[in-house]
Amino acid sequence: MNITGQDLIHACSAIGAGIAMIAGIGPGVGQGIAAGFGASAVGRNPGAKSDITSTMLLGQAVAETTGLYGLVVAIILMFVKPFG
Repeated sequence: MNITGQDLIHACSAIGAGIAMIAGIGPGVGQGIAAGFGASAVGRNPGAKSDITSTMLLGQAVAETTGLYGLVVAIILMFVKPFG
């Protein structure tokens, strides 16, 4: 079995893209925790629902950026073929 340098680059790109998608785990867990604490806070103080919701959504948007960066890196690794 002869593996050329180009084949090795393509294989490493696919493996790197898979590893980059592991970055989606953190935002999922973080957003779940934020939503849980937000629901708990609204349950304790229903009058502050709008403030709690806006703060929770802002925190979730910030947490999601790491997942999006991982997705962008994975797409670049899969579709931009180096030395091709």
